[in-house]
Amino acid sequence: MTLLRLFFSFLQIGALSFGGGYAAMPLIQDQIVTVHGWISMDTFADLVAIAEMTPGPIAVNAATFVGTRIAGPAGAIIATLGCILPSCIFVTLLACLYTRYRSLRLLQQTLLALRPAIVAIIAKAGVSILIAAFFLDGTLRLSGDNLSVRRIGFFIFALFLLRKTKCSPILAMVLCGVLEMAFSAFAALPA
Repeated sequence: MTLLRLFFSFLQIGALSFGGGYAAMPLIQDQIVTVHGWISMDTFADLVAIAEMTPGPIAVNAATFVGTRIAGPAGAIIATLGCILPSCIFVTLLACLYTRYRSLRLLQQTLLALRPAIVAIIAKAGVSILIAAFFLDGTLRLSGDNLSVRRIGFFIFALFLLRKTKCSPILAMVLCGVLEMAFSAFAALPA
């Protein structure tokens, strides 16, 4: 039953996530955190980081991660198949249709009209990830015990590295991880 739920959840994500990996993040979050409760919001933020660092599409990496966590290797295979199956079907159908009707003005206007919607979906995903990273309980509740100053500091540090020094994104993530380990080890020292 769990494998079937994994398959259909990621089939839904694969079928409805137009615009790439970042556009899929709100759908993935809704399915695996809100609807099924397979992982927490904090773990979802970790999933996003892992999916970013791992080669391949973000949605497929997320499916593999969640599938492995929920049902082991079989879950990883089933969730990944559910995620990629709609794309395989849609791309084949769209390639046939586009080849046949590419000169139609209505088709060109429709594709142009979809661009702002995709930008909005990607922006929502980015805001959701920032909220999950900056606020300890994953909600936009401004209070001293909910806001993570350290995480905001790491974000600013990484943004500085990426923009001013043209540092590799992987190196920026590794440096922030090392800093987090150093801060955690320092905090664990007896007073």
